[in-house]
Amino acid sequence: MKINPPLLALAAGAFGIGVTEFAPMGLLPVIATDLGVSIPAVGLLISAYAIGVMLGAPLMTLTTGRLPRRTLLIGLTAIFTIGNLIAALSNSYAMLLFARIITSLNHGAFFGVGSIVAASLVPPQRQAGAVAAMFMGLTIANVVGVPLATWAGELVGWRAAFWGISALGLLTIAALRLTLPDMKASTDGDARSELRVLVRGPVLAALGLTVVGASAMFTVFTYITPILREQTHGSIGFVTAMLVLYGVGLTIGNWLGGRFADRSVDMTLIVTLAALTAILVAFAFAMPHAGPTAILIFLWGIASFALVPPLQVRVMSAAADAPNLASSMNIGAFNLGNAIGAALGGGVITAGLSLPFVSFAGAAASGLGLIAIFISRRIGSARHAAALCGEAG
Repeated sequence: MKINPPLLALAAGAFGIGVTEFAPMGLLPVIATDLGVSIPAVGLLISAYAIGVMLGAPLMTLTTGRLPRRTLLIGLTAIFTIGNLIAALSNSYAMLLFARIITSLNHGAFFGVGSIVAASLVPPQRQAGAVAAMFMGLTIANVVGVPLATWAGELVGWRAAFWGISALGLLTIAALRLTLPDMKASTDGDARSELRVLVRGPVLAALGLTVVGASAMFTVFTYITPILREQTHGSIGFVTAMLVLYGVGLTIGNWLGGRFADRSVDMTLIVTLAALTAILVAFAFAMPHAGPTAILIFLWGIASFALVPPLQVRVMSAAADAPNLASSMNIGAFNLGNAIGAALGGGVITAGLSLPFVSFAGAAASGLGLIAIFISRRIGSARHAAALCGEAG
């Protein structure tokens, strides 16, 4: 896809949000030690953020539906920046938890509205690629931002990461203002029509699949630093390198997901979920060995984010006549999966099971998603056949 300044600005916002969402996963031990809480307790900061995204997505989307798109996206980025400033100033677990919730409120609406804006900037046959281009900022955050935050957190403290993210928020506001066209909000629908679309069977099925797919990823990724430190016996340099490698995999997976979803959304999901299940099972056995672990982390990254563009496009297609709330809710669904995954992984650890069982739990979630997509396809085929019979009759 050619260089598109508005898409780059949206990707910059996605980058900042990505670092905010994922950085604590690399900082779990540092934050736990500094605030005097357990690692599962810090894991709840990730779950709280995810729940905030889920609640904030419909709230922000429904209450700001009449705002021009550029104004809305800038306002959402301002909320993100303020939340990160509070996190940087936090001196207690409760204050950091509050900051994470504030920061999360912008997330669903930014990606939801941003996806609609990104798709509107290109021809219809390239919409999945445009959505993937925006989400590329999220994946690059895992290549550069999260490893950098992990490294900085070890050297100068975890608060430095949030100061840096706050500065990035200000730069994003400027980029959106300078490059994004002044697009007016759609006047075709209202809040009630958006809500009616949201309860359709195909839309709910698409959202549910997003929840399951995301939970497979975050069951393991939330606890990747303890896994690499305790099972692989890696140094902080090794952990940082693995986070970079995972981020490279995410970036490649996001590109591949967008490319193949433009051809077939469902087949992209089937192949990716099957691969993710197999990779997480293999990872459970490979954890003690650095070489195989590195290879599987890279492949895991590819499989994880190859899911994102087809899942987003699936929801946008199912709710084509009122896509804003559904698109935002899909981001909320992704983060609900984040919360469920973090809680599931934490539950495995709290139950006294070894860390490889965290990876088995993630594989089970991915396998459940694979079963769900087959069921969804079968139901869709049955409905299509019934419709053809009705027309013939």
